[in-house]
Amino acid sequence: MDASRRDLGKTRLPLWAAGFVVLACAAVLAMGGWREWESRRVDLSRAEVDMANLARSLTQHADDTFDLADTILTGMVDRLETGGTEPAAIARVQTFLQQRRFNRQRIRGIFVYDDTGRWLATTEQVNLAGLNNSDRDYFQHHKASPDRGSFFGRPVKSRSGGQWIVTVSRRFNHPDGSFAGVALTTIDVSYFINFYEQFDVGANGTISLLNTNGILLARSRDKDGVYTGRDMSKAPLMRELGSRPAASVYYFKSPIDGVQRLSFYQRSSRYPIMVLATRAYDEVLANWRREAVTRAILVGALTLLIALIGFYLVRELLQGRRMAVALVAKEADFRLLAEQSSDMVTRIDLEGIILYVSPSCARVVGWSADKLLGTPALAGVHDEDRPRVERTVASLKAAETEEARIIYRTRHREKGEIWIESALHVTHASDTGAIDGVVAISRDMTEQKDLQDKLAALAISDGLTGLSNRRHFDERLADEWARARRDGTPLSLLLIDVDHFKKFNDLHGHQAGDLCLRTVATVLGAQALRPADMAARYGGEEFALLLPNTDAAGCAEVGERVRTALHAQAMPHPGNPPSRIVTVSLGAATLVPTQVVADSALLLAAADRALYCAKESGRDRLATSGQVIAWPARSA
Repeated sequence: MDASRRDLGKTRLPLWAAGFVVLACAAVLAMGGWREWESRRVDLSRAEVDMANLARSLTQHADDTFDLADTILTGMVDRLETGGTEPAAIARVQTFLQQRRFNRQRIRGIFVYDDTGRWLATTEQVNLAGLNNSDRDYFQHHKASPDRGSFFGRPVKSRSGGQWIVTVSRRFNHPDGSFAGVALTTIDVSYFINFYEQFDVGANGTISLLNTNGILLARSRDKDGVYTGRDMSKAPLMRELGSRPAASVYYFKSPIDGVQRLSFYQRSSRYPIMVLATRAYDEVLANWRREAVTRAILVGALTLLIALIGFYLVRELLQGRRMAVALVAKEADFRLLAEQSSDMVTRIDLEGIILYVSPSCARVVGWSADKLLGTPALAGVHDEDRPRVERTVASLKAAETEEARIIYRTRHREKGEIWIESALHVTHASDTGAIDGVVAISRDMTEQKDLQDKLAALAISDGLTGLSNRRHFDERLADEWARARRDGTPLSLLLIDVDHFKKFNDLHGHQAGDLCLRTVATVLGAQALRPADMAARYGGEEFALLLPNTDAAGCAEVGERVRTALHAQAMPHPGNPPSRIVTVSLGAATLVPTQVVADSALLLAAADRALYCAKESGRDRLATSGQVIAWPARSA
């Protein structure tokens, strides 16, 4: 009876072996397919990150360019409204414009028109007689609207130079408030095109600058301006822009050239513009496709090899006499595959001692297998990470979980400290089924961890000053506001503005201006004494200091320390009388969030109003807000 059962088992062995081979081949193919899918996803993710970083940088560049134009316009409007538009005053304006040496790469020209569109003054070397721009959209807009803010017009061809330009304009008034004319700055579209072509986005990638109405302002690879001014408002992205976030990845087929693209768009938080950085979808995946073909051939060859081994194994099982030899050969082949794995495979007993380690340990941790056998598995783990790793291993031994994945620091023989990712699985005794150890599959994650840390730091830091950027500040403000509301504690905010910073830049240049901003940032950082305090660059020459759990008196004290510390720096600033050194104006606001005062925007508004009062009261001083109310908007 026992013999017949053994014979029946032997007759079924070939079927079991054939089924195992089929499953093994299917598993190899499935794993290969999964790996290729993951590799494809990683390539797309990397391209998305690259496009996101590029779009954010170019949005900042565009903001800086339009900010320069807006600053020039503000000064011109003040000069015109103060000096008037009499011939003598206009002559002085014309002389002033001709004598100034603006950055002609960024700001192409500055123009002044009277209330009929007649040219009054310009930086261009042209005869003003007979020139009239009353038919331009920007002129008609300012003539019809009392709005004093800047107007960003559609791209037009310059009447003085013939090139495509982007216009930024402001209205100026007579003393009685009536329309007196328009001050205009122009930016060459070619400036943006030439700047964008410095970046490698592939043979079919593009970088585009659009306004939020869908008008294309500039596009890389468009030297002749063929696409400049094109209306893209019917494109899906522009139609959905109002319901989409300010920045996001976007896959689309270009309505211009029909190329399928991976892109990242970034809307400016300050101006009605956005940047769209794209790469051709096929170019992003080109390397992956080439490598995938090679790997598919290798996986196919491996699958074929397994299938052939299985075929011979089944034949040997059928022959009976060669069954043991075939099983040994199969085991040897699979052991060879395991030994060739690039990941380090370790088997650990219940006492934490290494029973087996694969040869790849020499590459992963720098030690040969014979040096590691018999040693404690956690010997090299960093002291700060050891408790966490021990808890994970203990939960596996206690059968609380069958597997776990953990990232930790360990010691490399030559490289020092490295980051390791280990996938841990429990093993069971073959006779009792009880847990008898843990198998760890480990790989070096140092480069990936460093890249993640660098990307995280770039996402929250201001590149010039090293302080937190505006985006990080907004997130922290929302978090601290929620915490203050939950705990019933006061939240204070200081808004700091460098006095007459434009004059400092005009006199000393942008490099000195950058140094000035870094000095102010150093002073602010020194005053953020508590871990919860946060110093940030709010925008341009404006900074913010967030002080959780700080009352009004404490906020004022910190503000005075900032002002005094900057005085101690004694940075010369002839354009900032009477001190003639770099100073700041500070606006302070403190409140306890309640159901009535339920929006952090009120704290910002109060601090901004206080800053405005400090500047209006003579600068180089601290002003604190009174009762927080919804302040009326200031004139632009």
